Amino acid sequence: MSRKKTHHTKQFKLDAVNYHKEHPDLTQAECARNLGIGVSTLARWEAQFRDNDGDIPTIGSGCYESEEQREIARLKRELRDSQDALDVLKKAISILGKD
Repeated sequence: MSRKKTHHTKQFKLDAVNYHKEHPDLTQAECARNLGIGVSTLARWEAQFRDNDGDIPTIGSGCYESEEQREIARLKRELRDSQDALDVLKKAISILGKD
């Protein structure tokens, strides 16, 4: 039986990290169980929180705070795809140009 992947909002992730901080008497496993998430998930969010100066990135989750951010992400993907296609064409030209 496969599990459906749950996407949590950025706010939920931040709240989960803060919940563990606010309850030092609870273990990480107990906090995770109380929140209905896995221990490794909570540990990953806490590591991201530490590594990103109190922020948790939500890359690829589709959770955008505004339509502008959604459009920026779409344009960045489009630019990356165009650059990849250009790199392939450059490589093909260099290979064909050697003959």
